[in-house]
Amino acid sequence: MAADAEAGFAKMDASIPKASTVSDAANASSSGEAKLPPLSAADYRIYNRMAEHMDLFHNNFRQTWNVLYSACSSNKRPQGMSLRQLLSMGDDFCHHLTVHHTIEERHIFPVLAKKMPAFKKELELLDQHKQIHEGLEVFEDWLRDVRSGEKDARMDEMKRILDGFGTVLWQHLDDEVKQLGAENMRKYWTKQEMPTLPM
Repeated sequence: MAADAEAGFAKMDASIPKASTVSDAANASSSGEAKLPPLSAADYRIYNRMAEHMDLFHNNFRQTWNVLYSACSSNKRPQGMSLRQLLSMGDDFCHHLTVHHTIEERHIFPVLAKKMPAFKKELELLDQHKQIHEGLEVFEDWLRDVRSGEKDARMDEMKRILDGFGTVLWQHLDDEVKQLGAENMRKYWTKQEMPTLPM
C-alpha cells in the first residue's frame, strides 16, 4: 500500500512543471525578459531622447491645464487675465493637444508600432487619445457657447467638463513618456535605429 502511494506521488511529481531550468532562462533571455546590462550615460541619452522631447510637449499641456483648472477650482481667473484670455487659453489648449495627437497617430505611432505593442491600434495609448478627445470636444463646445453668449461662463461647469477627462489625460501624459523612456526603448530598438525614429 505504501509502495502504491509512493508511486502515485512520484507520478504526480513528474507532472508538475519544474521551477526554472537553463532552457527557461534562455527563453526568458530571448523574449527580452532577462535583465539588461546598465546603460552608459551616452547610451542612456540616445535611448531617452524621445521621452525627453515628448515630456517637453507634455509639460506645456500640464502647465496650461493647471492654469485652467486652478481658475475653475478657485472660481477666480489668474491675476491680470480677462475672461476672453482665459477662453482663448482653453481654445489653444484644445487645438494644440489635437494637433499633437494627430501628429503622433499619423507619423510617430505607426513607426513605433512596428516593434512596440503599446503603440498598436486599439491599445491603451490610442484608447486614451479617444477618451481625451471626447472630453476636448465637450470643452470646445462649451468654450464656443460661452464666447457666443449662449452660455454663462460658469467656472463650476468648466470644472465639471475638465474633470470628465482630466484623469485619463494626466495618465496618458505619463504613460506615453514612460513607454518612450530609455529602459523600455532599448528592449525594442538598437542604438543605430534610435536616431532614425521620428520625433
